[in-house]
Amino acid sequence: MNDRELLYIKTIAETKNISKAAKKLFIAQPSLSQALQKIEDSIGTKLFIRNRDGMELTYAGERYFLAATKILNIYNDFENEVTYINDLKKGRITFGITNFMGTFLLPILLPRFRKKFPNIEIYAREEDSTTLEKSVIDGKIDFAIMHSHPLVEDRSIKYDLIYKDPFIMVTPLEHPLSKHKIVDSKLPYPKVDLNLFKDEPFILLGKNKRMRHVSDIILNFAGFNPHVILTLKNHETARRLVSNGFGVMLMPLQYVKLFEDKYHSNYFIIDDCKYAYWNSCIATNPNMYLSKAAKVFIDLVHEYYKSGEPI
Repeated sequence: MNDRELLYIKTIAETKNISKAAKKLFIAQPSLSQALQKIEDSIGTKLFIRNRDGMELTYAGERYFLAATKILNIYNDFENEVTYINDLKKGRITFGITNFMGTFLLPILLPRFRKKFPNIEIYAREEDSTTLEKSVIDGKIDFAIMHSHPLVEDRSIKYDLIYKDPFIMVTPLEHPLSKHKIVDSKLPYPKVDLNLFKDEPFILLGKNKRMRHVSDIILNFAGFNPHVILTLKNHETARRLVSNGFGVMLMPLQYVKLFEDKYHSNYFIIDDCKYAYWNSCIATNPNMYLSKAAKVFIDLVHEYYKSGEPI
């Protein structure tokens, strides 16, 4: 068996479909089918059975898949070591980033990195923080640029803080409860007691979103269950609805800076809640080898935040 054959079997097992695997491998489906037949003939047993759910591994196939995964991981680690030895003259990094952070970080950082290291291949995956954490644990990406919160962090992941971002209360302009605001010249917005909003209609994001996780924590510490009138996937859609008088919401301060436009709202710092924030961070798997290329890119992220450059 060679590395190409190992990759063929691994990809078929992961996709459970010859056609999807061929597309992912950038080869013709008949060629992949022939390669599979050749591999099975050479070892004298079937690796897959076909059923209505797709291609399923046999017991021999499971053992082959495990061996292929281990061998390919060893090979990948070796490539990373070569990258380090060659002083970034070639190599590859695969990282994940949230859609929000990708919007303003990638257009700035990727050109800078490419200018310094033109021969390093870069693969970026844009996903939500929950999905990125799983990819870090599974070793599918080298690191993730994402959001975390101390009450929902996974103990098997190392979170490297780059920015602490407070959550704020978003209301329509001239909201009746605005009269209770407390102005503090040291803060970007007035403070407000979150408990004043316990009877207000809330817009929240879906339960799989990290912003929802943090919002739930904040509301739980405030001691009330919100009256939820709408659940959405997109935070900017929610903010624009709030600006038009359709409820209130919680969101991080950085999001306000990025999307200030004709949809104007009132913003308030949440008073007396120590968990009203999330962390922008670099998430890594401490058990995985981190290449020099990945470390250099991570350093670039830290430098950007330390520079105080605007979003």
